[in-house]
Amino acid sequence: MSRHSLRSAAACFALLSALLGGMPSAAAAPPPTAPVLPSPTGKQLIGTKSLHLVDTTRTDPWKPEAGHRQLMASLWYPALRPSARPAPYASAALSTAVFGTDALAAIRTHATVNAPAAPGARPLVVLSPGFGMSRLTLTTLAEELAGRGYAVATLDHTYEAAVEFPGGRIEPCLICEHPDTGRVVRNRVKDIGFLLDRLTRPGTGVPVDASRIAVAGHSIGGASAVEALGTDPRVDAAVNMDGDFFTAAPARALNRPVLLFGAQRSGGPVPNANWNERRRHFSGWQRWLDVPTGGHMTFTDVPWIGGRFDLGGRIPADQRGQAFGTLPGDRSTPITRAYVAAFMDRHLRGRPSPLLDRPSAAYPEVRFVK
Repeated sequence: MSRHSLRSAAACFALLSALLGGMPSAAAAPPPTAPVLPSPTGKQLIGTKSLHLVDTTRTDPWKPEAGHRQLMASLWYPALRPSARPAPYASAALSTAVFGTDALAAIRTHATVNAPAAPGARPLVVLSPGFGMSRLTLTTLAEELAGRGYAVATLDHTYEAAVEFPGGRIEPCLICEHPDTGRVVRNRVKDIGFLLDRLTRPGTGVPVDASRIAVAGHSIGGASAVEALGTDPRVDAAVNMDGDFFTAAPARALNRPVLLFGAQRSGGPVPNANWNERRRHFSGWQRWLDVPTGGHMTFTDVPWIGGRFDLGGRIPADQRGQAFGTLPGDRSTPITRAYVAAFMDRHLRGRPSPLLDRPSAAYPEVRFVK
């Protein structure tokens, strides 16, 4: 498997399966004390709630016999006050489905379930995970943005990863072995559009500002974020975290802000042709940042998890550099949070940040490519 092929949907899923799945006998050993996610840097209390969404206008594209398309999302938002129930990172059942053990259920977050939302409509950020990956792998980024005052929705794409529905029903990934990547992107754009339909009207208990919306994603979720930016006029900006593009470039140049945030793409082993070709079709604000010492999973919770659980040597030695590079999880998390938040502040709130204009001594791992 080449480093470039890791960016493909099937290869990303294969790597994740080696890391987080595996046989029960290879289950990761939990640490002696319950780990706590990295603390958000914002000042807001954080609430969260789960949403079960049914799109009655669409038949599920991957399992038509299931009927209408059903999705699960988590909302993360500034809370007026905490509720009495701490938010789990994952249920024991979902942890087992994606990790081969219920150990992730012990991870502590910084949010409480169904806390009352702080008043005022908030800019909205939608987060789409990598192929084969649960929305829970973007939790640290979601908490960071919510703590800074954003409403954040992490979205699962059913049958593209293990997804838990109310009542404990878990639907598996049905298309992981042979995904049609272009169709995956186009279907995700529909999922994101439906989520926006629901979040921009009353009923969730979390007021959002429909005039300030961004989409960010990891791997194919990042490619889908840029696709949504080019096709949905409600989306104002997009972040692609190390995702190759799998659809044809739009006929009309994309004139809204795009951040390409990659790993090993600046003079390293990952070919740049895919991003170079798509960038020719961006006519608005854009940045291409790279983390040469990072890996494909750098922009998710996976490196942080790997630093706290005994993974038992699950990843073949020749794939570890592709997944993580040499950057520890305790650095990948603050880097991802800082640059994605700076982008959102700039383009949803009009607050320029020097992080997006020049290299920073605080984050020497990040290189400006374009």
